[in-house]
Amino acid sequence: MAKEACSTHPRILITGASGALGRELAFRLARPGASLSLWGRDAERLEAVADGCRARGAYADARSLDLTDLDAALAALKQEDATVPFDMAFLVAGQGDTLPPGAMVEDPAQVTRLCQVNFVAPAAIAAAIAERMVARGRGRIALVGTAAASHSLPFAATYAGSKAGLARYADALRLSVKGHGVSVTLVSPGFFIDTRAGGTKPSMPGEISAGRVAEKMIAAVLAGRAELSVPRRFLLLRWFDRLLPRPLRDKILLSLRLP
Repeated sequence: MAKEACSTHPRILITGASGALGRELAFRLARPGASLSLWGRDAERLEAVADGCRARGAYADARSLDLTDLDAALAALKQEDATVPFDMAFLVAGQGDTLPPGAMVEDPAQVTRLCQVNFVAPAAIAAAIAERMVARGRGRIALVGTAAASHSLPFAATYAGSKAGLARYADALRLSVKGHGVSVTLVSPGFFIDTRAGGTKPSMPGEISAGRVAEKMIAAVLAGRAELSVPRRFLLLRWFDRLLPRPLRDKILLSLRLP
């Protein structure tokens, strides 16, 4: 992997920067000489993250947008990359959802939105930035999936399904650009704590802080790894799911309750 993408003056894109993981990534990547483009839906939170990055000596620009407007997002990406090319792109933005009480299936409109935010937008943005990075012969891309993508969760079918699609796309994109100086890393976190919301201690098995996820994610991306599952115990659950006989697996999945 080309070392130029790890220069002392990196240009970095972070989508979902107003969320817990995006914020922690931004703060850890912010340093004198670094230039961060921070995208998110919540303008107030986004500006607070940008201020925190500036306080750490980095240049930070905040852009409030909704990734369901994909044309606007792609236009912004091309404009920003043409002005100052990105060395790294952390595509963190996503949306979770579960069935409301009493419902058996999700609302079709919500299915459409979740697929747009969790799969279509990050995949399209990754394709656009990968094409430009390949032309430059260097770059690093990270796509955030979820441990839930490995399981058929009846109470979160669209969330798990859309992220599963993103996981397969990330691996295929990684192979497409392999040998062209560009790495693609899929990051599949489990439950993590948002300290901004007051969380300090794990409340579920395997839960860790968003900051710890960010640290591991940055290390994996800089190392050019294909995939990171955090915590690692979720890898065992993935294989457990695959190896169980389907009737037993179905029984277990149907017995699960919302955390």
